[in-house]
Amino acid sequence: MRKSLTQLLFTFMVMGSCSVGYLYFNTFWQPFEYKIKDLMLQSRGEIVGDENIVIIDIDEKSLKALGQWPWSRDKIAKLLQNLSDLGVAIIGLDVVFAEADNSSPQRVLKQLGLPYQTLPDYDAIFAQTIAQTPTVIGYVFALTPDAMEPEGHPKSAAIIIEQNRPEHSSLIKPYRAILNIPPIQKQAYSSGYFNTIPDSDGIVRSIPLVMEYDGVLYPSLSLEMVRIALGEKKINIVYDESGLHHIEIGEHIIPTDFFGRLMVNYRGSQHSYEYISAIDIYNNSVNPLQIKDKIALLGTSAAGLLDLRSTPFESVYAGVEVHANAIDNILHQDYIAKPIWTVGVDLISLIVLCLVTLAILLVPSALFSFVALVMLNLCVVFTHYYSMIYQGVLFHTTLPLVAINVLFIVGQAINYFLEIRQKELIKHKFASKVSPAVMNNILSSEKDILQGVEKEITIFFSDIRNFTAISEAVGDPKHLIHLMNAYMDPMSQIIIRSGGTVDKFIGDAIMAYWNAPLSMKDHADKAVTAALQQLHHLKSLNAELKATPEFAKIASMSEAKAMPIIDIGIGINTGVAIVGEMGTSNRSDYTVIGDAINLGSRLESLCKYYNSHLTISHFTKAKLKGSYIFRFLDLVTVKGKNEPVEVWQIHDFDTPQEESLYSVRYEELQEELKLYHEAIALYKETHFDEALSCFEALQKRENKTNEAIYSIYIERCSHYIDFPPLAFNGVFVHTTKG
Repeated sequence: MRKSLTQLLFTFMVMGSCSVGYLYFNTFWQPFEYKIKDLMLQSRGEIVGDENIVIIDIDEKSLKALGQWPWSRDKIAKLLQNLSDLGVAIIGLDVVFAEADNSSPQRVLKQLGLPYQTLPDYDAIFAQTIAQTPTVIGYVFALTPDAMEPEGHPKSAAIIIEQNRPEHSSLIKPYRAILNIPPIQKQAYSSGYFNTIPDSDGIVRSIPLVMEYDGVLYPSLSLEMVRIALGEKKINIVYDESGLHHIEIGEHIIPTDFFGRLMVNYRGSQHSYEYISAIDIYNNSVNPLQIKDKIALLGTSAAGLLDLRSTPFESVYAGVEVHANAIDNILHQDYIAKPIWTVGVDLISLIVLCLVTLAILLVPSALFSFVALVMLNLCVVFTHYYSMIYQGVLFHTTLPLVAINVLFIVGQAINYFLEIRQKELIKHKFASKVSPAVMNNILSSEKDILQGVEKEITIFFSDIRNFTAISEAVGDPKHLIHLMNAYMDPMSQIIIRSGGTVDKFIGDAIMAYWNAPLSMKDHADKAVTAALQQLHHLKSLNAELKATPEFAKIASMSEAKAMPIIDIGIGINTGVAIVGEMGTSNRSDYTVIGDAINLGSRLESLCKYYNSHLTISHFTKAKLKGSYIFRFLDLVTVKGKNEPVEVWQIHDFDTPQEESLYSVRYEELQEELKLYHEAIALYKETHFDEALSCFEALQKRENKTNEAIYSIYIERCSHYIDFPPLAFNGVFVHTTKG
C-alpha cells in the first residue's frame, strides 16, 4: 500500500510538472520536438514532387555559359520570353532586382555623357518582358531594423480579407521591404516575398505565407503564385479566439500557426522536382513538354550565389525548392499542421500515459514492466508518426516520452528501495524463525508477506516438564542458560528444517507453526513429524547432558536413574488463524492469533493430565496423511471453549523401529491399543461395567505404555456405575488449563 501511494504521488507530480512545462515552457522542448519530427520525415522517405512544378536553375553550367551573376537584364528577359513561348503557366522569380543594370548600354553612355537615347535599356526591356509574360516577381522583407530607412511598398494584385481580426495580430511584421527597381515593379502584375525564416537550429521547416507591413498584408511568392494559378482574386485570413487559424484561397484551406507560417511537408532531399538548367532555356534547347502548362520557379542552386538552406532532409538545399514544396503542399492540400485542438489532446494523452505507466510500475514482474515500457514508447512514437505522415496532424512527442520514461525510471528506483526496505524488514522478522531456503522463497514472493491474512495453519506448543525443579537443581544461572541453549537449539533446528516457523520462546516453552508465511502441502504431517523427531532427539540429548558434570546432580534427583533430565510435552492443533504483522508502531512481530492457537496451547497443557508426550486434536488428525500410532485419549471441552474436542496421543511413527518412543515391542503396543480402543467404545456406549473390566485388565498388564490413562477411565467408570448419568455424551469438561 505504501509503495502504491508513493508511486501515485510521484505520478501526479510528473503529470503536473509536464503539463506546466508543455503550457508555459514549450520553447525549451521545441528543439527536441524539431529533431523528432525531422526523423519522422526522414523515416517516411522520399516522395516524388508534383511533375507540373519545375525549377529553372541558375546553376554552375549556366554561370559558365552566360558569365557571372548578375546577368544583364536582357539575358534574363530572353529567359522569361523563351519560357513564355514554350507555354509555361506561371513564372515565379526567386530573385530580386533591387538595383539598376549597370551593364545596360544606355546607362553606360549616359554616365559617360554621350548620346544614349537610341541605345537599348536593359531594365526597360526586362520590365516590358515581365509585363508580357505570366511572371510574378519576388522581393525580400528585412525583418529587423538595419541602417536603411523603409521606403516604398510591394505591389500585390491579391485582395486579402481578414475575418475576425483581433486587436493585435500575431502576423510577422517586418521592418522594411527590399524591392525591385521601380520600372520592374511598375510593370509586374503582382509580386511576393520569398523570405524563408529558419528555426533556432538553422533549419527551414516553415515559411510565412502572409506578413503585415505598414498595416497592409502581403502574400509570399508561393502563396501568390498559387492564387494566380487557381484563378482566385481573394485570400481570406481567418482568425479565431486563439489567433490566426487558417488561410483560404477559394476551396483551398491552408492550416498555419499563429504567425501565419506553413510547416513545409518536404517531398525529400534536393531535386524532388525537375531542375532545368537556365542556359538550356536561354538557348531554347529543351523539350517544350518540359515547360508547357507548368509552374516554373527561377532560382539558383549554385553555391556561390548563397541561396542555400538547411532542411530536415539536407543541410545544403536550394532555397527555391523550399517554395516549390510549399506550392506543391497547397495545390495538393497535403499539409503538416498542429491545430489548436491538439493542445487538449496532448495534455489528455500526457495524463493517460502517466497513468498507464503507473499501472506498469505496479506490476510485480520486472521483465513484464520493461517490455510494457518499450511497447508504450513505441506506441507513442508510431501513433505520432502515423498522425503526422498520414493525417498531417502534429502532436507533441518529446514530453510524453520524457514523462513515461522518467516516471518509469524513478518509479522503479522507488520500487527498488521500498522493496529493499521491505526485504530487510522481512529478514529481520524471519532471520531466526525459518530456514534459509524458506527465507529465499519469502523474499522472492510477489505477495505482501507481512500483511495480515486469515489462513489455516498447524500450531505447535512444547514445554519442559518440571522446569521449576530443574532450575532449582541447576542453581547456577549460567548452567541453566547452557542447559536451555543445549535444548532449544536442536529443537528449533528440527522445526526450521521441516519448514516450520519458530514464533517465540516463552520461558522453557516453544511456539511454532506451519503453512505460514509461505503455504505448504501436508503442513499437519510436517508438524507431527518434527514433534516426533524432537522426542527422538531427546534421548541422545539427555545422554549427552548426563555425561556432563554440571548436570549430573539433576540426573540424580530422581530415584529412577533412567529418568531423563529433560522431558517435554507437545500439543498440536490445526485450524484457521490470523497471520501477519502485529504490535505497535514501535514494536511489532510477525505472529499468529486465534482460537486455534489457544486450543494448541491447551493441548500441550493436557499432556501432563493424560501422561502423553505428543497430544493432538482431531482437527490435526483429520489432516494427517502419514502413518502414526494413535491413541484416543478423550472427548473434552477445554477451559474457555464450549465445543468438544477429540484429544489423541501419538506414540510414534507406525513402523517397527529399533529406537522407538514407547517401552514395549511394536506388536505388544498394537495389541494393547486394540484392547484399549475396544474399552473406549464400551465406555462411549455407557457399558461402564464391561469397560471397567477392560481398563482394569489393561492396567494389570506387565508391559503397558500409558498407565495414567487407564487410571483415569477406571475412576470414571467406577463413578458412573455408582452414579449412572441421565444423559451421557462422553464429554469431559476440563476446568483448568492443565
